[in-house]
Order: sequence, then C-alpha cells, then structure tokens
Amino acid sequence: MGVRKDLKRARRRGDLADRVTVEVIREGGAVREARASWRTPPPPVPGTTADIPFANAEQAPDAVVLRRKEAGTWRPVTAAAFAREVTGAARGLIAAGLEPGDRVALMSRTRYEWELLDFAIWAAGGVTVPVYATSSAEQVEWILRDSGARFLVVETDEHAVTAASASVSLPDPPRTWRIDAGAVAHLTDLGRGTPDEEVTRRRAALTHDTPATVCYTSGTTGRPKGCVLTHGNLQAEAGNTVQLLHPVFEAVTDRTASTLLFLPLAHILGRTIQIACLQARIELGHCPSIKPAELRPELKDFRPTFLVGVPYLFEKIHETGRATAERIGRGSSFDRADRIAVRYGEAFMEAFRGTGPGPGPGLRLARGLYDLLVYRRVRKELGGRLRYAISGGSPLDRRLNLFFAACGIIVYEGYGLTETTAAATLVPPLAPRPGTVGQPIPGTAVRIADDGEVLIRGDIVFTAYRNNPAATGEALRDGWFATGDLGSLDGDGYLTITGRKKDILVTTGGKNVAPSVLEDRLRSRPLIGQCMVVGDNRPFVAALVTLEADALRHWLTVRGRPADTPFAELEKDPELLAAVQSAVDYANEAVSRAESIRAFRLVEGEFTEDNGLLTPSLKIKRHAVAAAYADRIDALYSR
Repeated sequence: MGVRKDLKRARRRGDLADRVTVEVIREGGAVREARASWRTPPPPVPGTTADIPFANAEQAPDAVVLRRKEAGTWRPVTAAAFAREVTGAARGLIAAGLEPGDRVALMSRTRYEWELLDFAIWAAGGVTVPVYATSSAEQVEWILRDSGARFLVVETDEHAVTAASASVSLPDPPRTWRIDAGAVAHLTDLGRGTPDEEVTRRRAALTHDTPATVCYTSGTTGRPKGCVLTHGNLQAEAGNTVQLLHPVFEAVTDRTASTLLFLPLAHILGRTIQIACLQARIELGHCPSIKPAELRPELKDFRPTFLVGVPYLFEKIHETGRATAERIGRGSSFDRADRIAVRYGEAFMEAFRGTGPGPGPGLRLARGLYDLLVYRRVRKELGGRLRYAISGGSPLDRRLNLFFAACGIIVYEGYGLTETTAAATLVPPLAPRPGTVGQPIPGTAVRIADDGEVLIRGDIVFTAYRNNPAATGEALRDGWFATGDLGSLDGDGYLTITGRKKDILVTTGGKNVAPSVLEDRLRSRPLIGQCMVVGDNRPFVAALVTLEADALRHWLTVRGRPADTPFAELEKDPELLAAVQSAVDYANEAVSRAESIRAFRLVEGEFTEDNGLLTPSLKIKRHAVAAAYADRIDALYSR
C-alpha cells in the first residue's frame, strides 16, 4: 500500500516528525485541557493576508499559483499575473468610492473571480462579507443591513434579482456589480486613473488587528450572527495549515501539491484553505458544485493530490462505488471489499501507532485482490493522484475513514467553527487516529468544561459578533470561546466530539441523548439521505429518515421495479424498510440500548436549503424539520 510506505518514510524524517508539542492537563484524574505549540516556531509571515499575492509576485513571479477553467481547459495563472489582476480590481473599488474599513458583500459560487475579488477588497482596505449563493432575499437583506455593506458583487442574473429584492427596504442600497456581466473587467477599467501607490498605501495601513471579513453563521437557531475575523485570525489559521500539512503532503508524494476547491467560499473552511494554498503557492482550481455528478468529471480532469471536503462528499463517493458494483452484478463483491477495507484500515492504523502487528498475509492478499476490483476504481473517480483528504464540518463515520485508508487515501479530520476561523484541531499528518478530530493546532488550547462543553482559546478565535455585544459576551468567557459542542480529550490530547449541547434530547426516562452520533452514522449508510433523531420529552428515541433520490432509483432499478414507484408504496415496502432498519441497527451500535433508535418513519422528499430545512452548510434546521413533520413525529409515538 503506497500510503503506508509514504507515511513510514515521512515519519523517519526528523524535520517532519515531532514538530509539535502537546501539553495535556489532568484534573481529578480526567484530561481537561490540551495545549499545542511548535517545538521550533516557523518564521512569522510579514504583512497581512492582503499582502500574500504581492509577496508571491515578488518572490516567485513565474510560479503557477492558480489554474483557471477557460473553454474547457485548465489555464495556469502565475503569481505575477494574479497580483496584477488583484491590483486592477482593487484600484476599481477605490475609484468607486471604497474607503478603508468599508464592507463589500460577495455573493457567488466557488470560482476564480471569488478569490480575485476577495484579495482585491483587502488590497483596497475593505472588509469582505461572504454571502451564500443559495441565500434567499430575506437572508441577503439581513446580511446587507447588519454588515452595513456599501458595495455588493453578485455572480448571476438570478443573484442580481435576489439582491435587488433584498435592497428595496435598505436606506442606502449597495452599489452592485455582476461577475457574469464582466464585473472584474468593469472594475479594472474604472480604476485606470487610480495609481498603484494608493493600493500599496492601503495595504501597508492594515495590521493583524484590522477586521478582514464578517462571516455570518449558518443560522440553525435564528438569525445568523456576523463573526468579525481579523487579518491576524486568518493568518494564524492559514499559517498553521501550511506548516502542518504542506511539507508532509509534498514529501511523501514527491509531487507538487494541488487541490480542486469546491466548498462554498462563504463557508470559512473553504475560505481559509484558499488563503493557505495561495500563501504556500499550492496550485489551486475552483469548481462551483459539490454535487457528485458535476464534481467527478472535474476531479478527473484536474487530478488533485489532496482534497478538502465534508462528510457528505465521502459518503456519496462510497455510495457511488456500491451502486456501480451493483449495476454490473458485483454488489456482494463490493460489500466484501468494504468489510476487508475496514479490517485492513484498522490493522494498518494500529501498526502505524505501534499498538499492533499490522495486516497479516491473508489480509494483505485480500486487500490486493479488492484493490484490483474496487479500490483503484475509487481512486480513479477522484482523479487518480489523490493520496490525502481533509474532512470537516461534521464527524466522518469511522468505518468510512478506514475504507478510504484501504483505498490508499488517508482522510484527516479537523474540527472548528466560523468563530475559530475554521480548524481549531487537526489530526496530525503523521499520526492519524480515525474517530477523533485531532489535537489542537499550534498556538491553540482546547478545554473541556464541567458540563462537557468544548472551549477554545488562541489566535484563531474571533473578536466579536458584529452589532451583538450580548451574544459576544455569552460566547467569549475569560478568554475562552464556548463552542456549544460537547466532547472529550484522550491522554494524547486528541479531541472527540460527542454532540451539540443545545441539541441534547432528554427522554421522559431521564436519559440524555446526543442525536448527532446517531445521525452521522445513519446518514453514512446506503439509501439514507438526511435524517433527524427525535425523542426530547418522549418515552424513547426515534428518527425521521429521507431516502437519497439517486440511491433509491438505483435500488429500484436493480430490483426490476419502476423508478417512479409512489412513495405510498415505498413507505410500506418490507424489503426497503428492512434495508433502512439495517442502517438504523448500524447507527445503534455506537450507543447504549437506552439511547438507541427504537422506531423510524420514512418521510417523502428531502431536507434541502430550498425548502428551508437545511442551512447552506448542510446542517439540519431542527426546529424547522420538527414543525414541518410534526404529524409524522406524533405518529411515531402513537402506536
């Protein structure tokens, strides 16, 4: 297995191994805090985030830092060329009247112009306010009003219509440009009379404490809050990401690192990865969709060496592999390959940690066989060069992590929030531990409060919620950010997230249940789309389950049944219900009998952003789902 040899070779290199010190603090026999620091601190990066394109242009003008899709071909963009484009757009913003500290809202899918405009806004002294491309007029109106944005860049005609509707009630509607109508070219033309020296002057006036962006939370329980993140926050996050991962990824593959970014750039994870890649001059491309059918051909064309995704992506890749195998009559072969992968991944990880002998001859032989039949097909779907991936947003099912390890792809999990500028913890590249979200990144401390809540302190923690001092005071306590998540630390400082504090269900029997543990495992299984565990003030735990549309069509097709079988028949179908029950049984393996799902109900359709049941970052709006399916929930308990 190539990754196994790679990791062992990298681990023997003294400049890559043991670069971080983690101090663990015990109280009352339990690990309550973990603090991480560099053994030898890397040299500080001068300037602010706004200076990155210009430093690249000065140090390596001909280096390819980006690839841009034009007419179906990935065209290279050099450091010098990117800096010129940033300067041109920044001059246009200044000519349009942008003053230092002005907010500029940016509503677009993930594309090259998003990155260009983000750096141009900073170079002009402005503050970027990301807006999800899927936002409604009401959501856009709130963000524009709360942020006080004077300018707005949208991507499409549809976005322009939404923005116009959102701006009707604003006392001073923002000046708006549209990317698809040549916004970048328009700004460049507008700024031709503005000297480059003005851009340089404005960049020089920025400090680490200067606000760089106002990122709005996903709003699962009310109006989104605007997290004010500084240039120092962004640099601390990007710097740690580069120092922790980039040397290892390049050293073990002997290839120039490259990645295709498809996460929404309104989400802080995609944004900080983008900054980190530019800082390290990692070749980066953009893809506007995370939908597997649209993403797969782009992955095959771009051929990245690593990816940054969310569990949804890895779940869908796994499901696609199963569906493909079933389509050619090899469904049982895929299931065996899945079981072998988990066993192999377990043995490999144990050997790597020094806690086991590693895969035996029989297991290695079986893994080699299924590499020919299954695993290499998975690698091919991801472009053929992928060796590493980073997963964030929510926990990745441990079995799925081990499956990809056997496929030759190590998935590193991290944990963080908008308020922590993305990752506050990350699994060390040379010490993978599936099932955890890693150790604190250097310069960061993680503490477990008395009630199990995860607290975070460090340079990555935000400064305030815009226009909301009450919420700021509640979240920031004595220098610690209270995340609202529940977790535990092990003896090596690895963090495991066990649930969301506000989501804890309490049954009438007094049992506290963290629904996310069950939901994450349930959602990782075939056929399952979205799900929501219920049971608060009820006698037992139950679940609402939606079926993934493509997986359901495939399931029906391989059984010779109409793809448009009415839902009224499906929800009573014994074979389908048995398949869902199998997924529920798998979820229940992670909890005690009292916490397990005792009943479930299939619901028609899907939980989506469009119907208001998911946030743009794919989190369930629990109150909205509970209201929409109140009758179904009641029926679960009326038997």
